[in-house]
Amino acid sequence: MANIEININGINLSVEEGTTILEAARKINIDIPTLCYHPDQKVKGNCRVCIVEVEGQKAFAAACCTPAREGMRIKTNTKKIREARKSIVELILSNHNSDCLSCTRNGNCELQTLCEELNIRDFNLSKVVNILPNDESNPSIVRDLSKCIKCGRCVEVCHEVQGIGAIYNANRSCEMQVVPPYGRNLTEAKCVYCGQCINVCPVGAIYEKDDTEEVWRALDDHNKHVVVQVAPAVRVSLGEEFNMEPGNILTGKIVAFLKTIGFDKVFDTNFTADLTIIEEGNELLHRIENGGKLPMLTSCSPGWINYIEHFYPELLDHVSSCKSPQQMFGALAKSYYSQKYNLDCNNIVVVSIMPCTAKKAEANRNEMNSSGYQDVDIVLTTRELAKMIKQSGIQIERLEDKEFDSPFGISTGAAAIFGATGGVMEAALRTVYEVVTGDDLENIEFEDLRGIEGFKESDIKVGNTNVKVAVVNGLKNAKMMLEMIKDGKADYHFVEVMCCPGGCIGGGGQPIPGTNEIKKKRIEGIYNVDINSAIRKSHQNTVVDTLYKEFLGKPLGEKSHKFLHTHYTNRS
Repeated sequence: MANIEININGINLSVEEGTTILEAARKINIDIPTLCYHPDQKVKGNCRVCIVEVEGQKAFAAACCTPAREGMRIKTNTKKIREARKSIVELILSNHNSDCLSCTRNGNCELQTLCEELNIRDFNLSKVVNILPNDESNPSIVRDLSKCIKCGRCVEVCHEVQGIGAIYNANRSCEMQVVPPYGRNLTEAKCVYCGQCINVCPVGAIYEKDDTEEVWRALDDHNKHVVVQVAPAVRVSLGEEFNMEPGNILTGKIVAFLKTIGFDKVFDTNFTADLTIIEEGNELLHRIENGGKLPMLTSCSPGWINYIEHFYPELLDHVSSCKSPQQMFGALAKSYYSQKYNLDCNNIVVVSIMPCTAKKAEANRNEMNSSGYQDVDIVLTTRELAKMIKQSGIQIERLEDKEFDSPFGISTGAAAIFGATGGVMEAALRTVYEVVTGDDLENIEFEDLRGIEGFKESDIKVGNTNVKVAVVNGLKNAKMMLEMIKDGKADYHFVEVMCCPGGCIGGGGQPIPGTNEIKKKRIEGIYNVDINSAIRKSHQNTVVDTLYKEFLGKPLGEKSHKFLHTHYTNRS
């Protein structure tokens, strides 16, 4: 494309034709405020907060959706613009529940920041706020309509990225609301609880259920033996809540904090990620050798499982029967661990720290009780862990690193990359190749499967079989794969599906914002964990071998099926 010459606030610059005024201004470090705009979404132009003056034009122009034109002269901060922006934000505030102190987004709210930037302290408009009961009908997500500013971000991510349509814009003008179809709550809608709506919401209109007080109560009960597991994606994103760069690896400091506040044992979800690879890899080989249903689809993403149960139940026999690493851990904590250390399961409390809001719903599934007890008792998101750290007054960045506890504290680099899209597949291929061939896999870096692209594929020669695999992330891409399977066009052996764009590093419980640029940095951190691991293949985890010898017997054996595998439900 050709370049054009424009002028912003007296500064001449050359930009590519088609560049918006907002993009052009940012090239010269001029910040035009926005609210409905999100860097990873389509331009909406709903809120008009980004208005600017264009010489020769009577009406203000919305910078986010107005392309720059040759010779255009733009002013971004005149008196008229400041007053108009202030009026627009005051109109939004007039219909917004401004109880900021009790809001989950206090201190990390785009509307709050905008009010600070525009010096809005009070205004003369009457408040017209409908205070309706919050929708707390499900285990994962809370909706507060009184906070909604109708920006449309949540609707776009639900429809355009995830392809679900659990929420819509209903009614018009000042009567407009963002609600599930027919005024239902989220439990009645086909919501998969992925939490992507939370990640793009600029205010506190949608947020995860807060289970931190339940954890504090368990820690204060000296009759309880409280254990915790930490997912791989948490360790490379938590630092963002404390003004650190995305991708910073805080594993040792997270362990130190959890031990400091009183957890009896601090374990690593990566251990059961290694275990998942052993079970899932053997299941794949069993299907290939015995004419089982192919392609086999991964099962560790609960939002994805909710999706296929709701929308494609006829394809459920393609899904691996393996529980997710979170649920495998809970089942083992209430069986193997309790027996090994002579603990009463009634007194064991299993806490998970996950990047995912759907994990809260997964832990509450009726079938997740293979030991006779609920596998996982409480699930916290990364954001909730940050909240507990802030409540404690402990400066996590100053803690000395500590190691995970035995027996579920030893893991491999293959388990760590579960946190990024493509990581489960890469980990599985590292193991399946060596189990089948008996040879060392020299190049264990599967670059074709890495990155945040929505669809990737590769193949690898395993013995006499050319194993063809694919990786999809984001449910709209999952739908594309499922349609290919229905049409008989998916000639793959194994497909990794992650509900959230980017995989778990982009989970609904991760720090906000979580733009694609931030996700890339988190992924880089995940692979740094892998590179720096002493062992990088799941089948080389000696503690997993011990678990099979002492308790499970063998992969896909009777005990493995009882504690590590599950079934699914047609929810159409």
